[in-house]
Amino acid sequence: MSGLLANFRNTILLSAVLAAVMIFAFGRIAPGGFDLIFWQAALRWVHVVAGILWIGLLYYFNFVQIRKMPEIPGDLKPAVSKYIAPEALFWFRWSALVTVLAGLAVMGLRGHAYAAEVLSFGFAGGLHQGDQQFALMGLGVWLAIVMFLNVWGVIWPNQKRALGIVAVDDDKKARAARIAMLGSRTNLLLSLPMLTAMAMYQTLFG
Repeated sequence: MSGLLANFRNTILLSAVLAAVMIFAFGRIAPGGFDLIFWQAALRWVHVVAGILWIGLLYYFNFVQIRKMPEIPGDLKPAVSKYIAPEALFWFRWSALVTVLAGLAVMGLRGHAYAAEVLSFGFAGGLHQGDQQFALMGLGVWLAIVMFLNVWGVIWPNQKRALGIVAVDDDKKARAARIAMLGSRTNLLLSLPMLTAMAMYQTLFG
């Protein structure tokens, strides 16, 4: 067992296989079997797993890396900038993409009318007292989309310059590092309202 757990790839693959078996078992006992509701549930699983990785790395960057980098001796900083940060950013940006695509797919499977209500903050059918939950859910969805665009359009391009993946002079590198930091802090700011919308809506109205 220790040999299995010592290997990251084998550990995560086995975990995924066990999860797939459980997902299949849920489909076998679900009232509608492997129907549309089942596929919503399966895609929601993908959405949640990718979202945990995305937001977990966002919190790692902000709670740990950005805060502690100034304290790291200069000769040790390349260990972070050349090895840890590029790897973390790889999983960070791709998990953001999977999270958003899976979330939109779940929304799409719930029907065009539902998707229109959420994306329009409830105004697609005229905002009524009983439909105000769509405004709150829509806010969460659009915050997630803004955060995703920030990852790919601001944070990642500037991190490539800051980490030396794209060669620039020192002034541009320092400016890119600050822009990337501010972009990351923006997503940190938006993350709790976004997660509040997702969790509260799913529990109260899902």
